[in-house]
Amino acid sequence: MTKADLVAKMAGSAGITKAAAEKALAGFLKGVSDALKKGDKVTLVGFGTFSVAKRAAREGRNPQTGKKIKIKATKVVKFKAGSKLKGMVK
Repeated sequence: MTKADLVAKMAGSAGITKAAAEKALAGFLKGVSDALKKGDKVTLVGFGTFSVAKRAAREGRNPQTGKKIKIKATKVVKFKAGSKLKGMVK
């Protein structure tokens, strides 16, 4: 599903225009992004939880040469599906 497909689905379900649905989706994405930048969790009960986790520095290998390289520590976004979402997928 593409962003355009999602916007069309939202517009149809909510009975609003595609432009309004696109603004709503943009607002949702900005809200989630801003919260994650601050290090907060975003929980949508039944759907899932977005969170930020720290990935430690580690040693890896260059696949072309086999030479060892250092991979820096970083932050990554994680998503854990909620119970209702898990149930719908089964």
